[in-house]
Amino acid sequence: MIAIIKYNAGNIRSVQNALYRLGKDSIITDDPGEILSAERVILPGVGEAGSAMKYIAERGLDKTIMQVKKPFLGICLGLQLMCKYSEESNTNCLGIFDAGVKKFPPGNIIPHMGWNNLSYIAEHSKLLEGIAQDNDFYFVHSYYAEKGRDTLATCNYILDFGAVMQKDNYYATQFHPEKSSLKGIQILKNFIEL
Repeated sequence: MIAIIKYNAGNIRSVQNALYRLGKDSIITDDPGEILSAERVILPGVGEAGSAMKYIAERGLDKTIMQVKKPFLGICLGLQLMCKYSEESNTNCLGIFDAGVKKFPPGNIIPHMGWNNLSYIAEHSKLLEGIAQDNDFYFVHSYYAEKGRDTLATCNYILDFGAVMQKDNYYATQFHPEKSSLKGIQILKNFIEL
């Protein structure tokens, strides 16, 4: 069973539907026991960092997330919440990744929305097996994670940013694999097989 963390963010059902198409059972939950007993955990979402972290902290899910030992995947806002802080509402986040989240510079088209490829991919990443730099993925975001030691892949929109990150059993994508056609499904399969 895969636990999809509920924290009042959008786009959670599309992740559950993608997992269903892959033959994987999942539950949407904010129950710490269900999260910690799951085979895999996903923190997906579209939303705003401040209100998302408020919901997470009020329910003690910040402590629960830090206790997860199984493979864990953050998607879009989920990736941003796994960083140290976000400029969005000046939010202290989970601090799993040693990176900050910043707003794209003004004067450009924001949000970064649509298909884009990866400008760098680290070698030997199990999450990115079968993925090449010319593969396109679907992005929708106004804030980006800084590149750093936890960056597995970057994307370029105005500047290079962390598109895929990993530290220990924690993985994250800024793009939406559940909306990224066959290569996005490949990433979800890779995650299931970690």
